[in-house]
Amino acid sequence: MNEIRNMPSVLARQLADAPWRTSTHSQTSNCVEVSPLRDGPAAVALRDSKDRGGPVLLFDRAGWRGFIAGTKAGQFDLS
Repeated sequence: MNEIRNMPSVLARQLADAPWRTSTHSQTSNCVEVSPLRDGPAAVALRDSKDRGGPVLLFDRAGWRGFIAGTKAGQFDLS
């Protein structure tokens, strides 16, 4: 029970200390940052580089592979 209650604070610390990287393919105004996570159910974190204190998307390994595959296939293109 304590592990569940403490999870948000552990995750917040983990995200604060995360080694965030910006994609080399990012444009000046359309940048995202990604960080591998070491512990917990999430393996990868993704955030908007223009709003570093904003929402973070968390992916397990399978979800991250699916997100990357969908991105490469144009599944998330807005045009």
